[in-house]
Amino acid sequence: MMITRSPRHDMMMIGVFALVVLTMPIWLAPFGAAYPDLLQKFVIFGIMAVGYNILFGLTGYLSFGHAAFLGVGSYSAVWMFKLFTMNVIPAVIIGTLMAGVFAVVIGYVCLRRSGIYFSILTLALAQMCYNLAYSVLTPITNGETGLQIRPTDPRIIDAMFLEPTERVPTTTLFGIDMTGYGGFYFCAVALIITFFISVRIFRSPFGLKLRAIKSNQNRLNYTGINTRPYLLIAFVISGMYAGLAGSLLAVTDPLAGAERMQWTASGEIVLMTILGGAGTLFGPILGAWIIKYFENIFSAFNDGRLHEIFSFLPDTLESIAVGISAQFVGEGWHLTLGLMFMLIVIFLPGGLIEGFNRIVARLRPGQARRRAPAVEEKEAS
Repeated sequence: MMITRSPRHDMMMIGVFALVVLTMPIWLAPFGAAYPDLLQKFVIFGIMAVGYNILFGLTGYLSFGHAAFLGVGSYSAVWMFKLFTMNVIPAVIIGTLMAGVFAVVIGYVCLRRSGIYFSILTLALAQMCYNLAYSVLTPITNGETGLQIRPTDPRIIDAMFLEPTERVPTTTLFGIDMTGYGGFYFCAVALIITFFISVRIFRSPFGLKLRAIKSNQNRLNYTGINTRPYLLIAFVISGMYAGLAGSLLAVTDPLAGAERMQWTASGEIVLMTILGGAGTLFGPILGAWIIKYFENIFSAFNDGRLHEIFSFLPDTLESIAVGISAQFVGEGWHLTLGLMFMLIVIFLPGGLIEGFNRIVARLRPGQARRRAPAVEEKEAS
């Protein structure tokens, strides 16, 4: 189905997607999610989810170590800011390339195994990187404090054209500030470009081979096709997406810490992809947006806010309602996320996109009737 889409259909789909992304400050305003920091997280983690989907969604290889590439991209970008210039273009390029180089090394080691062994290897190597960032690599990562921008940093290129200042500089794109809506639109353009690349990969013969690997890798090996180079390329592309996301995190907030490399960050990307629908084009992005919305909006509910919501109830019922709902919001929002994820896995194994497709199928009974004779004929044969 994915391969037979026409180029015209793809371009229309990408155009609609670009319009949706660029107008997010408008249509997210009623949901209280139109402020720059959250919008930036929506598009940045959308990029990472799109990249992760190229590996997990197409090949079925489940990686628990992608947060390592996120951290490498962040550290590389911040070092570019400290040593050369606050312009974001060099930082994004170097952060993405460094993550790609790192992915080549990690992928070469981990892809010698498949299945759960591959997942364990990626998890172990990512945790090694996390611990190294806190200990041995402290001169590079600045340990627990994290890598930060300081007024005393050399910034060689900026020093050639700008007057030195005692205040901490901000990231810019040729003079445009990247800390507010400017940063969001820069990241939004990056999401649109990476989504376009993802669509091309899905439609390409390379993407078809990745799907064949997921379907039956052994059978593909028996035909004489060496699958490891394809897997390594997919792993590196996915790692570069994560490095780009890490670089953009540093662009919008010039700070790099080892917590971005922790295994929980990798698990969050897995949740985003499965929640939205692994192997689909829009599913991982939708999953990233939902999880980040819950994390930043739903988790902000405190007891005072809950008392305001249930103030129409009698005092006794209000206290009971606040006591129960408080377990699912605020610091307990992960419980709500876990329940939602459990329901999705049980009833919609294909993610939210599968649910959407089911609704569309129910609204098209004629299409379902046309397919029925074909199914009966196939079963009879």
